[in-house]
Amino acid sequence: MSYDLMVFSPDSAPRTRSEFMIWYQDQITWAEEHSYDDPGVASDNLKNWFMEMITTFPAINGPYADDDLDSDYATDYSIGKDAIYVAFAWSVAEMAYEVTKDIAEKHNVGFFDVSTDDGDILFPDNNGKNRSIDRFNNLSSIQKIKNLAQSGQEDKSIKEIFYSDFNLEAIIDQATTDTTLPKTERKWWQKLLGLK
Repeated sequence: MSYDLMVFSPDSAPRTRSEFMIWYQDQITWAEEHSYDDPGVASDNLKNWFMEMITTFPAINGPYADDDLDSDYATDYSIGKDAIYVAFAWSVAEMAYEVTKDIAEKHNVGFFDVSTDDGDILFPDNNGKNRSIDRFNNLSSIQKIKNLAQSGQEDKSIKEIFYSDFNLEAIIDQATTDTTLPKTERKWWQKLLGLK
C-alpha cells in the first residue's frame, strides 16, 4: 500500500466531480501505447512538475531513476500524457501532500487527492491558484487520517496512525527483522511503506 496523489493537465480533465472520476478511472487503466515511466510523453507543464518533484522525491523507475531505493523519499511515478499518478511511502505522506500540491500550483497543473474517497480535485484559476471544483472546506486525506486518530495518538505521525489502524506492526516487525533478504531484493511494498 502507498500514499497516492495525482497531478493532471487541466485542459484535459472534466470539471465536475462525477465526470472527473470517470476520466480518472480511464487514466488508471494504463491503456496508452507507451511506457509509463518516461516524462517525455507528458505535457510540458507536467514534465516541469515532474523534474522539480524528483529533486525532493526521487523516481524509482524510468530514465531519471535514482540509485538510492532505500530512501523513504524514493517514489513511484506512473506518467501518462495527461496525468502523473504518484505513489509515496506513508512515512513521508504529510510532506508529499504539501509538496505535490504546491509544485502543482507553481506549474499550473491540477491536483487530485487520490488517497481519500472524496479527495480534493483542484484546478488552476485565472490567477494561477489551484481551487477546488466543488467545495471550499474539504478535508485532505492527511487531515482525515489525523481526525481518525484514537485517543492518545493525537501527536503521532500519519505513518504511526496508519499502521495502527491497519494493524501493520507485526508485518513491519517481521519485514525489518528478516535478515534472509538482502536490501536490494526487498519487496516493493516494503519500499513504499518506508521500511529500512
